[in-house]
Amino acid sequence: MIQLLFVCHGNICRSPMAQYIFAQRAAARGIACVTDSAATSREEIGNPIYPPAKRKLKEMGVPFGDHRAVQMTRADYDRYDLLLAADSANVRNMTRIAGGDPDHKIRRLLDDCPRPRDIADPWYTGNFDVTYDDIVEGCEALLDRLEREGKT
Repeated sequence: MIQLLFVCHGNICRSPMAQYIFAQRAAARGIACVTDSAATSREEIGNPIYPPAKRKLKEMGVPFGDHRAVQMTRADYDRYDLLLAADSANVRNMTRIAGGDPDHKIRRLLDDCPRPRDIADPWYTGNFDVTYDDIVEGCEALLDRLEREGKT
């Protein structure tokens, strides 16, 4: 069973959205996985999912739990098979937190897409629709890759 950690700056918007969207879509494909999410910063530790992100998940029928923001730790690198960043700044911070990336497990969620890119932070853009669409695209591309590689 593959174990995935989704990571963004504060762990209240993009990474928990990705965690729950991925889990829902993996289950729909019959893929067993463990998903969690974390932040690279300490700013939001203990806070719940940001209300507009919750609203978007509810609107799209994505179930979510009683999430509280946590910070990524060095131990997470060994615990998870892949650590998926929302953007390039998170990749840099995750690599620093992990003390490197010798197993090449840290990457952006959208790296498997036809147009690899960062997921814009809706905390600043206010556009949770675009964020949701980007996360869905990344999750579907990652699920396709995992199936191709037989990691499901």
